[in-house]
Amino acid sequence: MIPEALYITADHNYFYNHTLFDVANDWYKQGGKILFIDEVHKYPNWSVELKNIYDGLPEMQVVFSVSSALDIYRGEADLSRRVITYLLAGLSFREFLLFTRGINFEAINIDDIRKDHQSLNRMITEDFRPLPSFRKYLEVGYLPIIAEGEDAYLIKLKQVINTIVDIDLSYIASYNSGTAVKVKKLLGVIAESVPFKPNIAALARKLDLSRDSVYQYIYQLKDARLLNTLRLEGKGVSTLQKPERIFLENSNLAFALKEKPDIGNIRETFVLNQLLNAGLKVSSPDKGDFITDGLTIEVGGKDKNSEQVKHLDNYIIASDNLETGAGNKAPVWLFGFLY
Repeated sequence: MIPEALYITADHNYFYNHTLFDVANDWYKQGGKILFIDEVHKYPNWSVELKNIYDGLPEMQVVFSVSSALDIYRGEADLSRRVITYLLAGLSFREFLLFTRGINFEAINIDDIRKDHQSLNRMITEDFRPLPSFRKYLEVGYLPIIAEGEDAYLIKLKQVINTIVDIDLSYIASYNSGTAVKVKKLLGVIAESVPFKPNIAALARKLDLSRDSVYQYIYQLKDARLLNTLRLEGKGVSTLQKPERIFLENSNLAFALKEKPDIGNIRETFVLNQLLNAGLKVSSPDKGDFITDGLTIEVGGKDKNSEQVKHLDNYIIASDNLETGAGNKAPVWLFGFLY
């Protein structure tokens, strides 16, 4: 039986003397119908080659992966109307447990937390103590590179950050070395904040940039999946509007950029990340930290009370260092089961 699918990696030395189209054409002639191409962004002019495969071999199905969302944007012009894009989020806390410990739990939704978090707590913690694993996840658990070793995780994550800023953004946005340094400083400022409410004018002065450049870099870093931005409830989305708050895209980035990041920043970064990755629309309310689907979420430590949100009809407190919750107080780690 002739297999119908072939896997290749585009950074192989075979492509020093061959093209992607050559491989696809040869595979098609042998009866192949599906071609999986990994690390396609490491092949020069990859989007043009994929366009040629699509147009020249219409019966060939091609599935390809790139390491950065920016590489997808880089190839969109050549592949317009020819490609369906899927953005793969990092591991949720639930997926991290399955990936590293083989513990399998079903995903939940925000209504489950809102209505029945105590029953969920009891079910999950019956034979499992979540807090030690959750601490590890916040620091080194978001990307599958954890499989290559915990000790090297943050080193490799720093390399990912450098690749995005020094190579991907430099290519797409014409960064020079000086600009890349300033962009990394911007990331550092956000990493050490509690969390970060942007003063664009102050940032521009501190980084010796124009206000327009600061806005531009913030949204480029958001496209690169290094930042998440949050807007006031009811406000539209525009690169000309200042976001209400800016967060690193995931909590691991804070540990890569700063030796001892602020725990309040970490908690809120985690909750926002999990909500967004679960496909929820999130904004910044007048009271509380986040609002999604009419539910206001206040994030804090174990002793966090409801003083800021108790007047609201629909709220929940996401508290750290809790194994189980009570009333309107749910453990923050439970938000890691949303996808």
